[in-house]
Amino acid sequence: MNTEIIRVTKHFGSQEVLKGIDLQIQSGEFVAILGPSGCGKTTLLRLMAGFDHTTAGEIRIAGRTVDGNGHNVPPEHRNIGMVFQSFALWPHLSVKEHVRFPLRHQSNKAALPRANELSRISEVLEMVGLTQLADRMPHELSGGQKQRVAFARAVAAKPSLLLMDEPLSSLDAMLRLEMRREIQSLHRRSQASIVYVTHDQGEALAMADRIVVMNEGRIEQIGTPQDVYLRPQSSFVARFVSKANLVEGSWDGAVFHPRSENLAAPAWVGNEVSGEIKASGLYPVRPDQFLLHRDGRERSDRHGLPGQIVNVQYQGKEIHYAVNVNGHTWDVHTGFTEPFEVGERVQVALKQQAV
Repeated sequence: MNTEIIRVTKHFGSQEVLKGIDLQIQSGEFVAILGPSGCGKTTLLRLMAGFDHTTAGEIRIAGRTVDGNGHNVPPEHRNIGMVFQSFALWPHLSVKEHVRFPLRHQSNKAALPRANELSRISEVLEMVGLTQLADRMPHELSGGQKQRVAFARAVAAKPSLLLMDEPLSSLDAMLRLEMRREIQSLHRRSQASIVYVTHDQGEALAMADRIVVMNEGRIEQIGTPQDVYLRPQSSFVARFVSKANLVEGSWDGAVFHPRSENLAAPAWVGNEVSGEIKASGLYPVRPDQFLLHRDGRERSDRHGLPGQIVNVQYQGKEIHYAVNVNGHTWDVHTGFTEPFEVGERVQVALKQQAV
């Protein structure tokens, strides 16, 4: 069942937090809403949940208007599930009692017969791998187990839409990676539509079918993880998602000339660079798309720009360099074949496959 957000705006006093949001979520789809703090992503989620009301526009869930046009359906009647950042487990209820709660209290659902209720509880606990922990209390569970309980409670009543508000932010780094896989697996098994709010690019890229990138109350880009990462449509998306360096220069059709004091400046082809980025006189280059050479070796190479290493960070599988080029600091990620030191002069070139 589809969810539609149609020209939604939201004001808090004189501040416009959401500015004409249009979004469609298909049945069974995993959509990540990605953006920095204050961009409006959590406000949008709260509107979908019914915790706040739109200033203008309309929200439809499964073909029914739940907010807008004079209608405002309370959260318990919207057939949604919610997974909170803090898990929000009740300390006095066991695992199976958490799963039972929405089956008995979600008012848009008819009460299940006792046998069906027990069957659904067993089905959901098996889905999340908590059958053996059904009688445990929240204080007896690990962080990952609490996350599974929160998910089980949210999907127990088979909601049309499952909303997740940064559910992994309180977990440690190793557990976050593990829980990403768990959520993907649970999504496939539950077949619920999921809207997942996060500021973590890695989470969005790893799990979502589509990513909605927001900035200052507007949608900057909607697309698959590959599209958003490889083909950013704005300079904000290029920096926030792809971590791209925005190289200044000038465009001549599909050819870019980076600004340089070097008379033999390179020329880069940019057939897939968006019109908006071109209009700003920029060329987005991800850190892994650069090559570094020692200064002097490639002086005759028209594809290189002179720079100086200003910082080095060892990252296990690669080395992250900060390189000063024409007064701008560029991030460059390389392997270990030719390590460089702080202060060393280098030539910065674009990899051939990136041109």
